[in-house]
Amino acid sequence: MKSNVGKILSTAAIAATISTGAAAATLDDVKAKGFIQCGVSTGVPGFSNADNKGTWSGIDVDACRAVSAAIFGDADKVKYTPLSAKERFTALQSGEIDILSRNTTWTYTRDTSLGLDFTTTNFYDGQGFMVRKDLGVESAMDLDGATVCTEQGTTTELNMADFFRKHSMDYVPVVVQKADEALSAYASGRCDVYTTDKSGLAAHRSKLSDPNQHMILPETISKEPLGPVVRHGDNQWKDIATWALFVQINAEEMGITSKNVAKIKKESTDPGIRRLLGAEGNMGESLGLSSDWAYNIIAEVGNYGEVFERNVGPNTPVGLPRGVNNLWTEGGVLYAPPVR
Repeated sequence: MKSNVGKILSTAAIAATISTGAAAATLDDVKAKGFIQCGVSTGVPGFSNADNKGTWSGIDVDACRAVSAAIFGDADKVKYTPLSAKERFTALQSGEIDILSRNTTWTYTRDTSLGLDFTTTNFYDGQGFMVRKDLGVESAMDLDGATVCTEQGTTTELNMADFFRKHSMDYVPVVVQKADEALSAYASGRCDVYTTDKSGLAAHRSKLSDPNQHMILPETISKEPLGPVVRHGDNQWKDIATWALFVQINAEEMGITSKNVAKIKKESTDPGIRRLLGAEGNMGESLGLSSDWAYNIIAEVGNYGEVFERNVGPNTPVGLPRGVNNLWTEGGVLYAPPVR
């Protein structure tokens, strides 16, 4: 889910006020208050979603939990702010949140015009279309004249317009404020099609009364690299958020999990593993963190594979395969710089 380029002008004034000095104290501020304020979605299963007790979970939630573990040695020193697509960038720019981790697409315009920085990609995605099976549609090329639901303040609107224009097809957009409203409009029959990132379609399909009556069409019409976002100018804070994910990717590649990390730290003679886990040297010093920062991320949150499997993997209601979100050694695109 991605913010409309047309909305950028409305936030440019805020972005212009963000200076290096104003942004540079995020780690100090977080330590002083004792928690991270994490901006998340209003509810996307597998990415950021609260249960009936108010407990948040998902890949994007775990991104914030990993940063918390790195700083505090405790993954649960996080408070969550649910944000619509329209609200999310302003909340980060204004300092209402410390980090935005809300299935947000990294684009050129966002990275250069909002006073914000993307850290790194935690999920590679692409936009697609979901329809009812009884509609009799097998391909996005069959959607000429369709009514299509989507969320306001996202590049989904632009991608949708580009797709239909490129293929000389007509459509009727139904644009609403929030993802749940788009899903409700689709479920009620107000529109024929629901479009967003394919991971979001799978997540929202799991909320429908009979998910098996709905299908995601095969076409992927865009590139959607999703990842956390921080304010521009605070290099230390960006480095912490970036390397928190790199640690998890490296850990999976090394075979280190939340279950075996303590044993491996104690017994391994591999120099790379010993550096990563803080058994020798102090790789956390340059980040303003303790020597066991990476160990704490893995012990508290797990490696990337663990995060993926418990939140969106084949044995969850979302049911996604690893696909391109696998390690480079396993045919995917996940590749992290070494900790050395």
